[in-house]
Amino acid sequence: IALKEEGNTLFNAGDMQGALCFYTKALKFSDSQAESAVLHRNRSACYLKLEDYTKAEADASKALDVDPGDVKARFRRAQALQKLGRLNEAFLDAQRCAQMEPTNNTFKEMLRLLGAQSQKKSVQMSSTDARVQQMFSLLLDPLAQPSDRQKAAQNLVVLSREEAGAEQIFRNDGVKLIQSLLGSKQEEVVLSALRTLVGLCTGHQSRTMAIVNELGMEQLCGVMGSGASAVSLAACHLLQVMFEALTEGMKREIRGKDEAILPEPSRELRSMLRHLVEMMPASSVSGPGRDSAINLLVKQVPRKSQRNPDNSLTLWVIDQGLKKILEVAGTVPEMSEGPPLTDNSHMSCSVLLSKLYDDLKSDAERENFNKLCEEYVQRHFGRPGLESKLRAIQTVSVLLQGPSDVGNRTLEMSGMMDAVISLCASEVVCHQQVAVEALIHAAGKAKRASFITANGVALLKDLYKKSENDQIRVRALVGLCKLGSAGGTDFSMKQFAEGSTLKLAKQCRKWLCNESLPPTSRRWAIEGLAYLTFDADVKEDLVEDRNALQAMFQLAKSEDKTVLFAVGSTLVNCTNSYDVDKPDPQMVELAKYAKQHVPEEHPKDAHSFVEKRLMKLLEAGVVSALVCMGKQESPALTETCRECIARVFLALVERQEDRGTVVAQGGGKALLPLVSESTDVGKTKAAQALAKITITSNPEIAFPGERIYEVVRPLVSLLTLDCSLLQNFESLMALTNLAGISERLRQKIIKEKAVPKVEGYMFEEHELVRAAATECMCNLVLSTEVQQLYVATGNDRLKLLVLYSGEEDERLRKAAAGTLAMLTAEQPELCARIPGTTSHWLEILQALLLSDSLELRHRGVVVILNLMQAEKSLAETLMESEALEILSVLAKSTEQSPISRAAQHCLDKAIEYGIIKKPEEGGEGNEP
Repeated sequence: IALKEEGNTLFNAGDMQGALCFYTKALKFSDSQAESAVLHRNRSACYLKLEDYTKAEADASKALDVDPGDVKARFRRAQALQKLGRLNEAFLDAQRCAQMEPTNNTFKEMLRLLGAQSQKKSVQMSSTDARVQQMFSLLLDPLAQPSDRQKAAQNLVVLSREEAGAEQIFRNDGVKLIQSLLGSKQEEVVLSALRTLVGLCTGHQSRTMAIVNELGMEQLCGVMGSGASAVSLAACHLLQVMFEALTEGMKREIRGKDEAILPEPSRELRSMLRHLVEMMPASSVSGPGRDSAINLLVKQVPRKSQRNPDNSLTLWVIDQGLKKILEVAGTVPEMSEGPPLTDNSHMSCSVLLSKLYDDLKSDAERENFNKLCEEYVQRHFGRPGLESKLRAIQTVSVLLQGPSDVGNRTLEMSGMMDAVISLCASEVVCHQQVAVEALIHAAGKAKRASFITANGVALLKDLYKKSENDQIRVRALVGLCKLGSAGGTDFSMKQFAEGSTLKLAKQCRKWLCNESLPPTSRRWAIEGLAYLTFDADVKEDLVEDRNALQAMFQLAKSEDKTVLFAVGSTLVNCTNSYDVDKPDPQMVELAKYAKQHVPEEHPKDAHSFVEKRLMKLLEAGVVSALVCMGKQESPALTETCRECIARVFLALVERQEDRGTVVAQGGGKALLPLVSESTDVGKTKAAQALAKITITSNPEIAFPGERIYEVVRPLVSLLTLDCSLLQNFESLMALTNLAGISERLRQKIIKEKAVPKVEGYMFEEHELVRAAATECMCNLVLSTEVQQLYVATGNDRLKLLVLYSGEEDERLRKAAAGTLAMLTAEQPELCARIPGTTSHWLEILQALLLSDSLELRHRGVVVILNLMQAEKSLAETLMESEALEILSVLAKSTEQSPISRAAQHCLDKAIEYGIIKKPEEGGEGNEP
């Protein structure tokens, strides 16, 4: 009973999650069916408020199983069924409620509404059915014009995006028709068929399972593996939707319809994964098709969260498919043996291997992964003939770019490094290319960098100066760049002679702008700049070279996805958006005394230089390049790469005057995916960039339509102790702006559980953060739900506002007094509780009236007016104090300002109560 009553208190205060928790605990102690029924009914009300309609319906049904005459439980079930789209069942429940309580207008209104909705749905279904049949007739007619069939296929896509249309297509045996369309020779018809299947599968588990079984994965993978790039991507998107439908179940509204009869989808999932793995080494699969298969494995196999203990899918793929993935990793495209690849295939393989390795939980699992990779490399490296050795070296190169620990172990195998060094001198260009790339990737790993600096620099210089092939020269140059940047941003730790890095960077820029070179070679030039731009002199030269910047941005927008990380890293370096730990000055002095190395900042990394570089990048079109980079659907767009993009965006919106430019060029929209698909650091950086934009831009223009609601969650994510005070402050400022726009936005903020966090920051020691939190609360109290928190007894919320209204910090006083003014207007019952908050309440209100700030004065007058209108006794207390004299002075103001009008209303109310007399004409003032 105590738990239930606590639940009721929390429910009335608007804390649905808290109430739910207490009702659930109470159920564990309940040994009475009648008590349990009431608790289930109460939980159903909580679930309705939390918009979990499936659970609301289930709990209401449990209550009705005990007491079919429980009208509250039946009404709640009707509400849940209505939201779940089960209108006929909802109508029957509402009808029963109306029969039990014929005079209840709420039940009558619901019956009327459900009747109208059912009729509308019936009309829609019959109209949709006719349209579906019309499209089917056209598509099945062999005499129809190709253009008409194409249009009919496109109309089918539109119909499939509506639930009614998708259901009609599915029920009318539309899957068989779509299966025949997949064999069409018209690319547009095949694309329409795939997009229709996307509509049928989106968020619907049972339909997806039926379609997977009817079409078969072999056909779907065959379509994805076809030569047409657009068709391959569309098939990849379909399979992604199917994976999501099978793994996450259906959307909440649909799931309730057939949740109980759904079989386990694991068989279909394994079938899909098996076919994707088998696509890896198949020579019949096109390069883009193979990239799509790798992309799907990257997205679907590893766990989404390390908190989930089940990594069985990863273990299954490693067991069944690691060797097949390594087949792709070890393929040298210029040699005849091996499946067809694209320029992105090796990078995609690196990402997949890295994701699989990172998803392993134990040393035993990692050791098994290492062993399988070593066995594969050793098998090829030990075979006679150069081609096998090249395959082994190429595999090592891919591993070094992915799970580098595994790559290092294979690199340390007997004879491997010697083979790499000797093949660098090969006269066959493709052999030389494979070896030089392996050397470059090995140079980035700490264990090997010193060995290569000692043994490889002379070789790389020799290749750079003497090779007649630019593709080899540019790769050798990147190797030199990598070794030359070993000191990072530390100005005092340079590997090469003064000016050498500038010469290397100049050559990189020259190759970058040389359009006669293949894109892969130009990509290597950006790779070189990614290392060299640790040097501030190189950064300055690069941003001055407009042609080089635009060539880099063009490559970032191109089909070559492998360039994304290099471009992101280069931009992070140029904008100084990497994290720098400033050393403690005392520790620096100690280090100098001990003759230890102290990192030095380059003079051109000073704030003024960085600001100029940012302006030049904006002028060159960096925003459109970043927007395009963020849209890429490729494993090469890793979480780390997204973090780079987020860092650069945050640097670009640092200056208030640049934020409009970033938003106008699509930066606001591009930031939204980065807050959910990046590293933890990247998500925070993207959220902070959104906060900066929301503070100074009109959020309704910066994030039009529904997009504005997507901004709330990332902003709330900044309200944690893990974030800096600046991030907390900017988040609160941005939420204040959003909370002032509409009730729907305030509800979204409340739903994201921001209110308790905002309240927590109202106690923050830093005065700016404390004031920002109070300003945010000032706008949130426009919502009745937040007002109820202040109405609830047993807390000091009201006391805090009264005390803050008397603080010295003017910004905090304005926010607190404004919140108090709104609360006392909307909830008059709070007025009587103000005198009990503090013995200094009268002094605080009088101080507001006497403030030099007109805004504070206005807030003070409004609070006093609200108190006087609420209760005569409060008016008497106020009129017996100095407030009467101050109000009289304020009311006499010659200007008819809001302050003087409100002061006069206070005096009029006192006269109405008979506390003071109305002044006689020409009199001096009011008399008590």
